[in-house]
Amino acid sequence: MIGFIVFGLVVGAVARLLVPGRQHLGLLVTLLLGMAGSVVGGIVANLLRTGDIFELNVIGSVVAVAAAVVLITLGERADGVRRRTRG
Repeated sequence: MIGFIVFGLVVGAVARLLVPGRQHLGLLVTLLLGMAGSVVGGIVANLLRTGDIFELNVIGSVVAVAAAVVLITLGERADGVRRRTRG
């Protein structure tokens, strides 16, 4: 479980580096989005029969980072909408 959390943080950090511009996300949100991306990557790797959901492999890692990039982008857009509506 600790490995999954650490990998989620790494995935979230790499995804934040790949998303252009400055993100207004804290460490906890980065961790959670990275972990969500890791789960998506594990599911895709499992569906492709290249590994288990919680097994570290190349395809799962690439998909995890890509999913985290999408989640961070969506999270930033949702945060921007909230900031504009609050004033």
